[in-house]
Amino acid sequence: MASSNAMTMMKSSQQQVMMMKKRKRKKEQQLSLGELKTLGEQLLSSRSHINNLPRLLNFIKHPREDFHPAYALESLLSLQSFFTPLLLDLSASRSRSSISSSDASTTTAAHLIYSTWLRSKFDDFLQSLFSISTSALSDPTLREVVLETIMEFVKVANAGNFHSSIFHRFLHAIVHSTLGVGDILLELLASKYFKYIDVRYFTYISLEKIARTLEPEDSADDKGATSESAAGNRSRASMEVCIRIIYHLLSRIPPLEVSVVESNYEMWSCVDIFTRKFDKKNHDHLSDAEDKQQKLRLHDRKDFSAASVTKKMKLKFSKAWISFLRLPLPLDVYKEVLATLHQAVIPHLSNPIMLCDFLTRSYDIGGVVSVMALSSLYILMTQHGLEYPNFYGKLYALLEPSIFMAKYRAKFFELIDSCLKSPLLPAYLAAAFCKKLSRLALSVPPSGALIIIALVHNLLRRHPSINFLVHQGYVNEAGKETSATDKSGVDRTDDTDSASKQGIDQFDYEQSDPMKTNAMRSSLWEIDTLRHHYCPPVSSTMSHTKC
Repeated sequence: MASSNAMTMMKSSQQQVMMMKKRKRKKEQQLSLGELKTLGEQLLSSRSHINNLPRLLNFIKHPREDFHPAYALESLLSLQSFFTPLLLDLSASRSRSSISSSDASTTTAAHLIYSTWLRSKFDDFLQSLFSISTSALSDPTLREVVLETIMEFVKVANAGNFHSSIFHRFLHAIVHSTLGVGDILLELLASKYFKYIDVRYFTYISLEKIARTLEPEDSADDKGATSESAAGNRSRASMEVCIRIIYHLLSRIPPLEVSVVESNYEMWSCVDIFTRKFDKKNHDHLSDAEDKQQKLRLHDRKDFSAASVTKKMKLKFSKAWISFLRLPLPLDVYKEVLATLHQAVIPHLSNPIMLCDFLTRSYDIGGVVSVMALSSLYILMTQHGLEYPNFYGKLYALLEPSIFMAKYRAKFFELIDSCLKSPLLPAYLAAAFCKKLSRLALSVPPSGALIIIALVHNLLRRHPSINFLVHQGYVNEAGKETSATDKSGVDRTDDTDSASKQGIDQFDYEQSDPMKTNAMRSSLWEIDTLRHHYCPPVSSTMSHTKC
């Protein structure tokens, strides 16, 4: 009986609480915009109206059923005006909150409790701003105002220094939201704030940290590996969204140009983050915040150069991209990254060799992924001293009929021509590529045959040691070279032994290792057949080409 009475009392108390909350919400819903504005004015006028603060915060909580953009905007403006003058005190009181009891005489317990309460309300305010900004259902105008408010706090909430903590929390909320890559918030952030160097700098730092939290753990237990479920599928789907947003943000940050650094660069915060001799202790005792910011703006900036700024930016750029490339990229993102890596990333890395693991792993996958990784890998090999012994073997394996229909075939054949240009290329390797291309000419479209004619012509011109493939006679089964005509030019081939004299082609088309293809024992008879190609441009090209 006692337990049943206790349960009944608990239920009744919960119902009373629910009823009180409903009544409170009804009262708030009955407020007009003018009355809401009056609440804000009262809050700004006197501390005696501090209880208006939670009421104003309720109007910007998102999501909620009675959320209204106009009420949220009015509350936001009042709250921003209330918190902005208190930001310096809030950050200072945060450091004083760890004061020991022996030092409690310097401040009253009531003031500490009040400051702690204000900080918690400011955190609630920030969280509401993050929720509104990252919700695609929110009003676009309201989201733009919220973005400006957040970035203003980033600018002024740390005594003129860039408030990296607020900015990191904001980016974390963006990455873990369900926003699409074309969302207005991402576009506004990129267009309005990525022109500032300190915003770029801390964006790289935050995205690197966020990407590290998304990295899959290699040393997972067997239990974790076997616990696949619907929740795991949802987590993978959410990770894909996070990866797409991180890539979109990284790709929208403009690269740092040395010319801009040498002349002048824009900073969002009032204090230059690249100034080495900035001594914060010498300025903490200043009472006037505006005077403090003015003095820091005039701080000596002669101790750094454009090279040092570029070096720091490159370091953060490199860490952010390397952390991102360790993530399990979706296939479309993977292809897009590989297509732009050699132009948008490699020139701005502090050490491009850091990409060798990613690129060699991509090159070993095969198919279109290998084709797209070829350009960046070739740059690392030729310009940065990367050694990849199996490079030509993988390149040889990519020569398939399907490559002539690939989207990036023009760039692929341009790179093949460059890769086979070196005079140090072994003769057997040049012969294998020459023979493989010649065999492909029999089955590819006419446009592909024209490309092959040009590639074979360049190979023969650059590597005279394989010119014998043009004039080499057929090799019979015994391994002896024979010809259909004798030295006098008289044809002595009869019908009975013509097959044995003509022999067979020793080239092994199915062999993936160029060294084992026997290309040096073959000839370019396939190229000669193109003189009778059904497509006039191909046949006419052959008639004017000396192969």
